[in-house]
Amino acid sequence: MNAASTLTARLLAERPRPRGIAGRRYAHWLAVGTVCLGAFLGQLTASVTALVYPALQHRFDAGFAAVEWVALAYLLVLVALLAPIGRLSDLVGRKTVYLGGFAVFGLASLGAGFAGGLGALVACRAVQAVGGAMMQANSVALVARGVPGHAMRRALGVQAAAQGLGLALGPSLGGLLVAHASWRWVFWINVPVAVVGIVAGWFLLPRTRPEAAPALPRPRPRTAAGPIVGPAAGPAAGPEPDGGRFDLAGLLLLGGSTTALLLALSAASGLPLPAWGVAALLAAAVLCALALVRQERRATRPILAPGLVNTPGVRPGLAVALIGYLLLFCPLVLGPVLLAEAGLPTARSGLVITVLPAAFAVAATVGGGLLPRGWSDVARCRCGAALAGAGLLGCALLPALGAPAVLLAGPLLVVGGGLGLLLPANNALVMRAIPAECSAVGGGMVNMARSLGTALGTALPVLGVHLAGPAVGGRAVLLALAVVAGLAVVLSRPVRRR
Repeated sequence: MNAASTLTARLLAERPRPRGIAGRRYAHWLAVGTVCLGAFLGQLTASVTALVYPALQHRFDAGFAAVEWVALAYLLVLVALLAPIGRLSDLVGRKTVYLGGFAVFGLASLGAGFAGGLGALVACRAVQAVGGAMMQANSVALVARGVPGHAMRRALGVQAAAQGLGLALGPSLGGLLVAHASWRWVFWINVPVAVVGIVAGWFLLPRTRPEAAPALPRPRPRTAAGPIVGPAAGPAAGPEPDGGRFDLAGLLLLGGSTTALLLALSAASGLPLPAWGVAALLAAAVLCALALVRQERRATRPILAPGLVNTPGVRPGLAVALIGYLLLFCPLVLGPVLLAEAGLPTARSGLVITVLPAAFAVAATVGGGLLPRGWSDVARCRCGAALAGAGLLGCALLPALGAPAVLLAGPLLVVGGGLGLLLPANNALVMRAIPAECSAVGGGMVNMARSLGTALGTALPVLGVHLAGPAVGGRAVLLALAVVAGLAVVLSRPVRRR
């Protein structure tokens, strides 16, 4: 036991940065750059995987609704693990968990490339998501708490730009790898990036392991009628009723609700399942969600931390994060279908679609500087959401007006630019509202909202096209997204401190 304890302590021990690096004025930007490697890798994986669907269908003789689970399995595990891994990171150290995430991600990517069947590939993608969750649950917290307060928005913008770069590079890189090498290289390409991330993080990330376990905000007491009364309660004064055990029930309910929902959407999109099965899955998703709410209110260490969710500004910020990634991924999945329906060659379609993530990356980096200096983050969120909605409306109307398909690059540019303004400002609003000692839990919840938006953005376009065809169904989805962007404008509002 002593040897095992010693080995565990060594594995969890965080190496401080060399003095020659820690003492530099730009040391925090080196840390941000390391976090950007993880952000780049995660989004590269998200965008490059869609390019291998036709090759996987041919290789494994499977339908699109089945192959889609190569992406959905990753997203489901990611959604379920981001919050609990964020809690674990607050306890054992964000740097330790972040570097472990690179290792798990790289090994799972290696296994995915060697997969001999679709089931094995989906399983490797699920393990890959464990590593992705270990990275993503800590990325926002490492940036937000590792830079001076005045540089937080800019640093989060740089991180969002790294995500945009991964998204933008994915389609072109995936097309080249599939055409000139093999679909397996789409996964193997992650391995060298993971190795670089481990080495860079080991030397450039500061120590983050806390002296003591953080105390999460507890939910505010409520009257019998329901409204909140009094100030937020602090940590419990005495021992916790359940001894502070991990909220396994909450984790299972969260995973069950999201899995049932996405399975229902896949079944409605062509996965062979009778109508009563789809209805049963939807009912299971609703029941699991209701049970999750009840469980999280009762648990002393809840997965979703109601005390944080009820903090002013956090709940609408999480909703906006979900909406932002829904608006980002729906056009990425739907765009190639609409362009192919219009007769545009595949190579040119890829270039048109790349405009969206490229504009997102540029706007997230420098777009804020083009807005008036005195604008608050709330104003930036509203402006970005309005631009994204206008661009989506243009994407829906241009084909109906008989415009050439290549002109879709214009509204896609507007969508990407708007989201590049919206998401960094919204991230800054959420992280400012979350107590510093709970930043990894809060960052995990932000990334969980992003991943749920990504999953819905992957599944909903397939459903729309399956139900009404590429032309009608695609335009209906885009119009619905424009309405959802308007909802993001409404949700972005100043925080009223209690």
